[in-house]
Amino acid sequence: MPVDPTHEFPASPGLVAGANHVAQFYIPAAASLQERRPRTLKHGDTFALFDHNGDAIGAPGSPEGLFHFDTRHLSYLRLTINGTRPMLLSSTLRDDNAALTCDLTNPDLFDQDGRLWLEHDLIHLRRTRFLWNGACYERLTVRNFDDVPRRVRVDIAFDADFADLFEVRGTQRLRRGTLHPPEVADAAVTLGYTGLDEARRETRLTFDPPPEQLAGNGASFVLSLDPLSSQALRMEIRCTSVQREPPEAHSFLGALRQSRRELRRASRRAASITTSNELFSEVARRSVSDLYMLLTDTVHGPYPYAGIPWFSTVFGRDALITALETLWLDPDIARGVLKYLAAMQAQAVDPEADAEPGKILHEMRHGEMARLGEVPFGLYYGSVDATPLFVLLAGAYLRRTGDLDTIRALWPNLEAALHWIRDYGDRDGDLFVEYGRQSPEGLINQGWKDSRDSVFHQDGSLAPGPIALAEVQAYTYGAWHAAAAIRAALGDSEGAAAYAARAEVLRDAFDQHFFDAELGTYVLALDGDKRPCRIRTSNAGHTLFAGIALPERAPSVVAALMESSSFCGWGIRTVAADAARFNPMSYHNGSVWPHDNALIAAGMARYGYHREASRIFEGLFAASSYIDLRRLPELFCGFPRQRSQGPTFYPVACSPQAWAAAAPLLLLQACLGLDFDTSEPAITFEDPSLPPFLDEVVFRHLAVGGGSADVAVRRSGERVVVDVLDRQGPVRVLTRN
Repeated sequence: MPVDPTHEFPASPGLVAGANHVAQFYIPAAASLQERRPRTLKHGDTFALFDHNGDAIGAPGSPEGLFHFDTRHLSYLRLTINGTRPMLLSSTLRDDNAALTCDLTNPDLFDQDGRLWLEHDLIHLRRTRFLWNGACYERLTVRNFDDVPRRVRVDIAFDADFADLFEVRGTQRLRRGTLHPPEVADAAVTLGYTGLDEARRETRLTFDPPPEQLAGNGASFVLSLDPLSSQALRMEIRCTSVQREPPEAHSFLGALRQSRRELRRASRRAASITTSNELFSEVARRSVSDLYMLLTDTVHGPYPYAGIPWFSTVFGRDALITALETLWLDPDIARGVLKYLAAMQAQAVDPEADAEPGKILHEMRHGEMARLGEVPFGLYYGSVDATPLFVLLAGAYLRRTGDLDTIRALWPNLEAALHWIRDYGDRDGDLFVEYGRQSPEGLINQGWKDSRDSVFHQDGSLAPGPIALAEVQAYTYGAWHAAAAIRAALGDSEGAAAYAARAEVLRDAFDQHFFDAELGTYVLALDGDKRPCRIRTSNAGHTLFAGIALPERAPSVVAALMESSSFCGWGIRTVAADAARFNPMSYHNGSVWPHDNALIAAGMARYGYHREASRIFEGLFAASSYIDLRRLPELFCGFPRQRSQGPTFYPVACSPQAWAAAAPLLLLQACLGLDFDTSEPAITFEDPSLPPFLDEVVFRHLAVGGGSADVAVRRSGERVVVDVLDRQGPVRVLTRN
C-alpha cells in the first residue's frame, strides 16, 4: 500500500522547526543510503532516487522519490505483476547518467487454489527512465518469453507527500499545508498540495495507453501477450510548482533525444581521459558523467549543484571548490560559478541571512520551509570561506584562460569581496578572517567542517567564537595574491603591489600564530580568545594547497598528515586518531572526504611531495574499486584500511557529490603537474609522475589559447615521458623537470 502522505515520521529530539537546535540541521541516519544504494537521476532543479527495481518504497528517513525545487513530488512508486513484486535481474545507469534501466522478471505466480500458474523467468519487464525539464519519463516494456499466450496484470501504485526536503532530512514541522484530493481523468491523475506559503504544487501522472483502471493512487493494465511478443507502456510524471511555468511536454523518445543531446553538448567541452588501467578509466568516466549530471544550466552559465539527495541546489563553497578541481578540464564551469555568485553577492547587512556587503552566497533553497523562513536558507550567506575562494578562483580562472574581459566585468564584485574580507571578515583587525553567526538560527560553524562539534580544543571542549580557521587564512592569502595578479593584468601595478604585500604580511602573521612546533603542523583554528585549537586535522593540508605554508614548514606538515593517526590508508582523516573527539564514523571528526584529500594532495605536489600525493591518490582509487558504479561518495568512515577489504561507508553520505566526483580529476592533474600558459600558449607538465596503478594516461582535446592538443603521458623505466599525439593550432607542449 502507498505510504500515507499525511503521516509524520518522528524526528530526532530538538529537530522541531523553529527550535534553536534546528539551525544545525542534523541529518538523522534512520535509513542507510549505502544499504539501499539508490539509483540517482538529475536534470536541472529536479532529482530522483529509486531502488534497484525502479521503485520508491522508502522507509522512515529515506529520501527515495522524485524531488523538484526542494519538494518531494512523488514519495511512493511501486510496480507489481499480478499483485507480486517482480524479481530483480539487473539495474544500471548509463555511463553518462542519461537514463536508468531496470530489468525485472516474474517470480513463481500461483492461482487462488495455490497451484503454480506461471513459472518464474517467463515474463521480462524492462523499465527505462530519465528526467528532463521537470518531468520523469518512463517506458515499461513487457515481453512474454513463454511458448503460450499469457495474460498478465501490471499495477503501478503511487503517492505524493509533498514533503519539504528538510522534513525528509528529519526536521519535524508543527504545521503543514493542505493535501488536495486526487483529480482523475481518462489517462492522467493530478496530485496537489497547497503549502503554508500559499503556493500550489502539483504532480501529474499521465499514462499511454490509458490504463484499464485508474484511481487516485494507482493504475492497472491488463496485457495479452502472444509468445515472444511485447507491449510498451509509457508514463510521464510532471512536477509543477510556484517557481516557474511547466515546460512544453515531449514524447518519451523526443525528450530522451533532447536530454542525451544536451549531455553530449555539455560534456564535449571537457578533455577526455583514457588510461592503461581500465578500472581507473571507469572511475574517470564516472567522475565526468556525475559532474555533468550535477551541472545545472543557469542564465549565468553552468553551475554544479552540490550533491544528491541533501544538497541538490546552489552552494557557494562547494561550487567554487568543484570549479577549482575541474579548471584544467572545463574552464566554463568556473566562469559560470563566478558569474552566478557575483549576481547573488550580498549587498547589505542582514543578520537573519548572515549577510554583509560583498559576501558570497553559502546556500540557496526554494522549498516551502525556506520561503516561510522556517529554515534560513532561502538566500543564506553563512560561510566564511566562500568569499576568499571566490577571489582565489577568479585569479585561477584568469591564469587558466587569459579571459580578461570576464574578469574585468567581475572586478566590482571581486573588489566588494576583498572589502568584505578586510572590513567584515577581519572583525578585530588582526589580519585573520573570523566567523561568528549573527542570528541564533544561523550555522554555528561556518567553515567547510560545519558540524556543531567540529572545532574544538585539545581537551575536547568546543571552541568559542569568533573563530579563525587555518584553511580560511590560506584561502585569504590566495585571494590577496589573486587580486594582485588581476590588477597587474588590468594595468594597475600599484594596486597589484599593495595586494601582494598584504598577502605576505598575512603569511608572516599566520606562521607566527598558527604553526605549532610541538604538533609539527598548523593548528586547526584560533578561538574567540585567540587560543589555538591544538589538534592535528586535515585543515592544515589546505595551507599547502593555497601556498600560505612557509617552505621550511612543509616537511613537518606533510609528515603529520601522512602519519598513521591521520592517513588511514584510504586517505587523510579530517581529525587525527589521537584527538579528543576523534570518531571514524563522525561526519567531520575522523572521516575521510575525497575533495579534502584531493586539495591536500594538490598542495603536496605544489611543494614537491609527489610520492605522498601519489599515496593519497592510490588510497582513494583503491576505495573507489569497492564502491558501486565506481562513484566516490561525499565521505566514508575513517577506519584503518584492511587487507582485502573495502572502506566502511558513511550511512547518509551524498552520492554523487560534485566535489567528490571532481576529486580524481584534480588528483590526476596534481600528480602530472599539468598546467597551462596562455601567453605562449602552452600545455605544461611540471615534474610529472604517475601513481603505481597507472602506466599511461591519454588526454584528448586539452585546450588552451584557442588551440588544443592530444597528449600521452607514459612511464618509461624510472622516467615519465610526454608525447604529443595531435595538435590543433599553435599550442606547445612542454615538460619541466
